[in-house]
Amino acid sequence: MLVRTEAVRQVPSKPARVRVRCAVGTAVVLWHGAPEEVGREHHVEWTVDEDIVWAANTRPAASGPPGFREDGEHIVFRGRLSPTGDGTALLDVSGALLLFELAVPPPPDGVDAAWVEVRVGKENVGLWPYRL
Repeated sequence: MLVRTEAVRQVPSKPARVRVRCAVGTAVVLWHGAPEEVGREHHVEWTVDEDIVWAANTRPAASGPPGFREDGEHIVFRGRLSPTGDGTALLDVSGALLLFELAVPPPPDGVDAAWVEVRVGKENVGLWPYRL
């Protein structure tokens, strides 16, 4: 996913944060790139250190569009969920694939490629820049 990063006010002794903007959303997340790379466009990989817990942080969505947004202390991702069969699932958010572990109970049958919203804590969402 190609995004633009912007500096946000940093808190000493806390991980670096950036505001990320792209066609499908805006949010403040943890930044795992070099500080001097903030303020540019990057292709990024998203990491989310929180499991999918059906009916707790994940629920069906009527349909698209895909995207992400801030909601209080959370980031809400909307996309198509595809369980992989090995206890994980991929969430396709406009071509960016986010890998999640599936907590018990797993999503119900029939959610393969279904639209869902996954709500995770801001502190658990990060971006890693990479070069193509």
